[in-house]
Amino acid sequence: MNIQGQAAIVTGGGSGLGAQTARELASRGAKVAVLDINAEAAEAIAKEIGGVAARCDITDTASLTEALAIARKAHGPARLLMNVAGIGTAKRIVGKDGSPAPLEDFERVVRVNLIGTYNVTRLAAAEMVALPPVNDDGERGVIVMTASVAAFDGQVGQEAYAASKGGVAAMTLPLARDLAQFGVRAVTIAPGLFLTPLLYQLPQEVQQSLASSIPFPKRLGKPEEFAQLAASIVENASLNGEVIRLDGALRMAPR
Repeated sequence: MNIQGQAAIVTGGGSGLGAQTARELASRGAKVAVLDINAEAAEAIAKEIGGVAARCDITDTASLTEALAIARKAHGPARLLMNVAGIGTAKRIVGKDGSPAPLEDFERVVRVNLIGTYNVTRLAAAEMVALPPVNDDGERGVIVMTASVAAFDGQVGQEAYAASKGGVAAMTLPLARDLAQFGVRAVTIAPGLFLTPLLYQLPQEVQQSLASSIPFPKRLGKPEEFAQLAASIVENASLNGEVIRLDGALRMAPR
């Protein structure tokens, strides 16, 4: 699908991979709505790219419905959805003191990363399927989701994160099959170690240690590279139902 002129929604668009994805789509002519739980961050990115911002908790349907209405009023129904919002955690299932991990921590990560992604997708897809096709393929929309290499190589303490991202990866193919009849594609990116705001906060020597585990290129991934892939997925109509690892051939060690 040609990105030029299309309405796009980017969740988690206020920072990191989401912010760069919003910039990339805007640079290619999309009308971008930046959704983020941090309203100020969303406003800053939207102002930078000439888009619209909306505060949004993707796990709260009322909040999400309101944010989608803001985006629709500004740009019309979205044909492009970038699910980038997510959270991370690391907690062993049994702590050093022998106590079990709090169930609430597991539930929170799964609720945001998996259920939240599904929540946005179901509401946005319902609008996409009602739109007229934009090309000879009968294409109506494109949905990009964000998993992680942890979906396949989860490390010690990553039960919740790996489970949530594994769920996103597993959802990709049935979602693509479900929406194929409407001309809506679904693809997931599984990034490795990227230089996001979280990693920026780590000491330089820690960043270098993480980068050394990546075969090539031997550095942390750049948010621009994630955004470029997201845009390429939109533009390549044969990409559908696939989970793409973007990790420099990284395979995570147990710890």
